[in-house]
Amino acid sequence: MSLTNFPGSENSSPLDSSITKVTIPALAEMKRQGKPISALTAYDYATSRLVDEVGIDLVLVGDSLAMVVMGQENTLAVTVDEMLHHTRAVRRAVRRALVVADMPFGSYHGTVAEAVANAVRFVKEAGAEAVKIEGARTALVRALTDAEIPVIGHLGLTPQSVHRMGGYRVQAKTLDAVQQIKADARALQEAGAGVLVLEGIPREVAAEITAELLIPTIGIGAGPDCDGQILVFHDMVNLSFAPKAKFARRYADAAALYRSAIDHYREDVEHRAFPSDEESYHLSSAVKQELSETAEDQTKRKLHKV
Repeated sequence: MSLTNFPGSENSSPLDSSITKVTIPALAEMKRQGKPISALTAYDYATSRLVDEVGIDLVLVGDSLAMVVMGQENTLAVTVDEMLHHTRAVRRAVRRALVVADMPFGSYHGTVAEAVANAVRFVKEAGAEAVKIEGARTALVRALTDAEIPVIGHLGLTPQSVHRMGGYRVQAKTLDAVQQIKADARALQEAGAGVLVLEGIPREVAAEITAELLIPTIGIGAGPDCDGQILVFHDMVNLSFAPKAKFARRYADAAALYRSAIDHYREDVEHRAFPSDEESYHLSSAVKQELSETAEDQTKRKLHKV
């Protein structure tokens, strides 16, 4: 493998002193200063390393991996162990960004004690620096905060509630729904949530919530007035193999790039153009001479026997 070590890798010092680590308080300070927060999902070492090196502030190991990595229909099937596996890979790559792990469906829907125990696993076993939970679960947020685990809240279109919502639909479209989501946002802040993701709600509602809260809001399909934005990495580079959502701007076509490279490789193999002689290893002249002499001796012995 040709991976290169860099400051903070497992084979070097814990953290390069020149790197300023992003934390929950740092994100709050960014909100106070009016500095936009950038966030992306990532699920593996290579992608996370690139995301971190370009300066993304928050890396979310999203349960969206169920769909974009594992090919599931929705996010509900992914397990705690699978999320831990991917979180560990991401954490090994990231040095600057805040690493947040999505708690998957079922991992926090029982008792508060069970949910806290699962969250502890993400911090202790996988190195997550915060966990994200969906819905206005204020009692759980308080318990996690008491357990010294930073919490990212998530309101609006919550994908783990897809069956209750009847699909992926824009939320907070009526006056009652707007008042409810604003109340839920305030309640999550009061319970101790450090950041709030707002997904699939009207821009005007997200703007009001953002202006009212002291904690940062990060939008996805919630308009430009949030304190930050997040996208699913695979949506951003056209690797999701799904219809593009209205809010998911594509910044590159990785599918076309990969497909072209793979097709070129296949053609080279079929035409014996790969590997070339320059891409092959060779015996030394001395060993080749020895082999030649050995082959000659074997030929002579066979002729002698005849």
